[in-house]
Amino acid sequence: MLVDPVRVRILAQLREPESAAGVARALGLPRQRVGYHIRELEKARLLRFVGERRRGNTVEHLLQTTATSYVVGPRALGAMATDAGTVRDRFSSAYLIAAASRTINDVGVLRERAREAGRQLPTLTLEGDVRFSSPEQQRAFADDLTEAFVALVAKYHDDATPRGRRFRVVISGHPALPPDATRTPSST
Repeated sequence: MLVDPVRVRILAQLREPESAAGVARALGLPRQRVGYHIRELEKARLLRFVGERRRGNTVEHLLQTTATSYVVGPRALGAMATDAGTVRDRFSSAYLIAAASRTINDVGVLRERAREAGRQLPTLTLEGDVRFSSPEQQRAFADDLTEAFVALVAKYHDDATPRGRRFRVVISGHPALPPDATRTPSST
C-alpha cells in the first residue's frame, strides 16, 4: 500500500536528495526496512535516482521525490475507489467526491500523456467563495448557475466538429471550511 505511514515519512524525507541509509538514520528505522519501502516507491515512480555521493568506502545512491506533493488518485485505490456511476444522488457529498476523483484520475492520465508528448495540458480552474444570506439565496444561486451553465454548453458544444477538442467541465460546491480549520480530513 502506497499510503503506508512509513512510506509517507520516507517521501517527506526525500523532498531533498538523500540516500536510503540517510533516511533510515533520520527516521530511526532499520536500513533494510527503509530499503524495502524505497524499492516499492521507486516501482510506483514516486522516487527517482538523482546522483551519488561517496561516504567513507561506499558510494550512496541519492534519491528524491518525483514531485513536491502528491494526490492519491482513484486508480491507486482499485476496487475501493469511488465511482460516480454507482452514486444515485447527484446532490450528495458522495457524488461530489466521485466527480472529484474522476477529475483527479483524468487529469493525472492527461498530464502524463502531455509530459510524454512534450506538451502543455490545457486546463481551466475557477474557484470562489460565496456567502449566502439564506438557504433561499443559496438555492437561487444554484438555479442561476445551472441555467448559465446549460446555456454556455448549448452555445459552445459542437458535436459536428470531427477534430474538436472535448473538455469535461465540473462545477461543484460545498460549505467552505473556516479559515483556521485544518484542510486534511485524516488529521481530524
